[in-house]
Amino acid sequence: MKKRTGEILELLDEKYGTEFICYLNYETPWQLLIATMLSAQCTDARVNIVTKELFRKYPSVEAFADADLKELEQDIKPTGFYHNKAKNIIACMKDIRDKYNGEVPSELEDLLSLAGVGRKTANVIRGNIYHVPSVVVDTHVKRISNRLGLTKNQDPDKIEQDLMKELPEDHWILWNIHIITFGRTICSARSPKCEDCFLQKYCKEYKM
Repeated sequence: MKKRTGEILELLDEKYGTEFICYLNYETPWQLLIATMLSAQCTDARVNIVTKELFRKYPSVEAFADADLKELEQDIKPTGFYHNKAKNIIACMKDIRDKYNGEVPSELEDLLSLAGVGRKTANVIRGNIYHVPSVVVDTHVKRISNRLGLTKNQDPDKIEQDLMKELPEDHWILWNIHIITFGRTICSARSPKCEDCFLQKYCKEYKM
């Protein structure tokens, strides 16, 4: 780990603590899986509003697996891309019911075999449910990791590999948690608060 990376992590730990926080509301592994699928191109806050009623209406893996496609589309419409999301959720829950005895698998290969599950979603599950050190690359992590010089890549899979090499394992999950908070409160894409930023000396884009 580079000295500057260690300094960045120290400042983030000091500012945000080292507690693992998930911004999506869930009670079971399959609920987190569905919430994460819904969060693609949608804010966590909106997903949490939708899932509050959704998980009451569909209280089990079986309920989602047997859901009517058109009805589910309307139930999740506010999260956007609802045609694909609904189709993937039903297919995913059918596989979990039929292939995995109703349990969300822990192995990366198994998770990636599920409909609608990419590396980001798989790593959210592995990190939050199974506590396997995992790097989750979302839009905040992609943008800010580049700004801070921890990667030069734009492809999420390559960024994931770069961060796994650069960050100590005990900060793989924390990096996403910290950077989401940092991206929302200080380093937003549209109007970053550069003057208030405690990481400005490490930012490639900050101009004095």
